[in-house]
Amino acid sequence: MPEQSQPLIFDGHNDALLKLAVSGGLAAAPGFLTGRKGDIDIPRARAGGFAGGFFALYVRSPTSIYDKEDAMAKPSYDLPLSETVSQETALPDVMKEAAILLRLQELGAVRICRTAADIRAAMQQNVMAAVLHMEGCEAIDPDLEALEVFYAAGLRSLGPVWSRPTVFGHGVPFRFPSDGNIGPGLTEAGKRLVKRCNELGVMIDLSHLNEAGFWDVARQSDAPLVATHSNAHAICPHARNLTDRQLAAIAESDGMVGLNFAVAFLREDGQMRADVPMTTLLRHMDHIMEIVGENRLGIGSDFDGAMCPETIRDVAGLPVLRKAMRDHGYGEDLITRICHGNWLRVLEKTWGA
Repeated sequence: MPEQSQPLIFDGHNDALLKLAVSGGLAAAPGFLTGRKGDIDIPRARAGGFAGGFFALYVRSPTSIYDKEDAMAKPSYDLPLSETVSQETALPDVMKEAAILLRLQELGAVRICRTAADIRAAMQQNVMAAVLHMEGCEAIDPDLEALEVFYAAGLRSLGPVWSRPTVFGHGVPFRFPSDGNIGPGLTEAGKRLVKRCNELGVMIDLSHLNEAGFWDVARQSDAPLVATHSNAHAICPHARNLTDRQLAAIAESDGMVGLNFAVAFLREDGQMRADVPMTTLLRHMDHIMEIVGENRLGIGSDFDGAMCPETIRDVAGLPVLRKAMRDHGYGEDLITRICHGNWLRVLEKTWGA
């Protein structure tokens, strides 16, 4: 691979399966190999040195929050969220997206990984590594029977909520300026979910949980605390971002934060506008590492699920980030850890392999 595409980037979050599902489902999967409308496909991944990451199973609300760009371009906003989505509604959507990932594996586009060793092998063999992740657990019942089935199918990471409530807990709205101290935390079903995920070795993603839910997981879980795609509240005071106190708890647990490219969570003004300089991303990275340390920061792009900075746009633009880190003075060892080493470390610790 060209030097500018090294080191390879393993990513904490993308919504490619959702985009494929709404653009044709299984029939759209072959386009992932040759080129497609969206942020991730094989040609651009190879050009940008994108090694894979967490592929989210996500159920859309009736109105997407990202359809409200005008509202999120104002100096302040508080967007209402939809009500809870039932399991009956969620399960067909999640099954469709999971089937697309299985089809991508059949086509040789990705390899579904269940261990850190699987990810390392895929990276060495130039095959895109895919971790099956569930963003919002609407498709899982309170008795967790569906969790067992999804685990057997390869699920190794989940977020109990997206930003809307589930039977397991409550998320944060798209609100700026604000913090995540909004509403109650985990339900009793949510606490059972955390316990069973710990037993199975399923990683728990804190990114969309409100602050009460975050601290409930911190008390209940014996695994590292991980936010797959979140930024620093001290720089962008958005409800979706992590306070310094939360970052300190992640550090204490030897956990992980994936830097989110979503512009509204990067910009100091919280606005959804793509003209974000690389210095803003670096400010978040510096601040997060100041609290969590150099071994606990990675990338959590939110490709195919958010508006990204115009300087990056999609996976082919990742060399811009590597160059910015080098120009900022990060050494090659630190860049490698941010690009993939730290993710592999925390997954080995969480999954036990």
